[in-house]
Amino acid sequence: MITGRDITERRRLEAQFFQAQKMEAVGRLAGGVAHDFNNLLTAIQGYTLFLLNDLQVDDPASWPSGADLRADLSEIAKASERASALTKQLLAFSRKQVMEPRILDLNDIVTGIEPMLRRLIGEDIDLEIHLAPSLGRVKADPGQIEQVIVNLVVNARDAMPEGGRLAIETESVFLDQIFVREHPGASTGPHVKLAVRDTGTGMDEQVLDRLFEPFFTTKPAGQGTGLGLATVYGIVKQSDGYICPSSELGQGSIFGIYLPRIDQDAMAEAPEQKGIAPENRSGTEMILIVEDEPMVRELSGRVLEDLGYVVVLACHPQEGLVYVEQHADQIDLLITDVIMPGMSGKDLADQILERCPGLRVLYISGYTDDAIADHGVLSPDLDFLPKPFTPDKLAQKVREVLDQPH
Repeated sequence: MITGRDITERRRLEAQFFQAQKMEAVGRLAGGVAHDFNNLLTAIQGYTLFLLNDLQVDDPASWPSGADLRADLSEIAKASERASALTKQLLAFSRKQVMEPRILDLNDIVTGIEPMLRRLIGEDIDLEIHLAPSLGRVKADPGQIEQVIVNLVVNARDAMPEGGRLAIETESVFLDQIFVREHPGASTGPHVKLAVRDTGTGMDEQVLDRLFEPFFTTKPAGQGTGLGLATVYGIVKQSDGYICPSSELGQGSIFGIYLPRIDQDAMAEAPEQKGIAPENRSGTEMILIVEDEPMVRELSGRVLEDLGYVVVLACHPQEGLVYVEQHADQIDLLITDVIMPGMSGKDLADQILERCPGLRVLYISGYTDDAIADHGVLSPDLDFLPKPFTPDKLAQKVREVLDQPH
């Protein structure tokens, strides 16, 4: 007797599971690279701005070859800014980006950026907007959601070189067990769906399988970084959402994004109060900086000393603890990296706060970590400055933290 069993569905689910594992591994690698690169960029940006500030506006300083020194330094600063944008995309993909979630109506987001989208796609593409009335709310970072929409629209535009039709749609949906079973990574319950449809060239299965991998692109060399859809993937996942692409060659593409719809109780939360950046960024307080990366540590110390602060530098957590044991009553602010060998910045701060309950703490890092964030969302009582930061941003944030009421 011969028996048989159809394992097609099992093989499909296994393939999806292995793809998710691969994306997770690549994400961890991308996050680590971005973390180290952000340390380097902090130093590059900081010391470049030091040199630019030291040059007077009418300074004729130049290289021996006759090139303009200020112009050369400005180009270095611009290049570091572009590199910073690149690391932000890597952090978005790896879900290590700091989020500032708000309660949103996706209809408002789409409506707000519609004029910009029309300029992006050009006159040969018809843009259709179909927004469901009484759309449920979601909790997400508005800037990141705008970035998701823009990236999808730009990809759709590039897939329609001879023109076509692009549609953006929203609707409230409920994802049931059947949908979740067929789409590993999705979750059951009420969601708000954002769909971007195009009539472009479409994609085959091989491209769909690698669609969200960083640096994978079907565009010619020099016409794309391969990070646009990787960024979209990371933002959606970090927002507890699900993204579902579908496409066939010659039949266009559809990207469906599902974000959990929040309940009415969550909508009652109080709006976050934004602090106003102080005009005066100088001070005389004592600041302890604990940072294992020498370039960032020395740069930060120099910036704050130039502003009048008394600065103590520690190259690792234990050195910081020793100093606190001897001078606990003199320190006004602790600046600590989040990820350091031997002890996290959060553990260090917790130990110091036991001795100095009123001490201010400012965390700095190239990416978020579970030590200070839950899925990249900071606790409201924590102050955080992401790397890379410029001397001006450091000065502003330090003064802002020190001026907070007790």
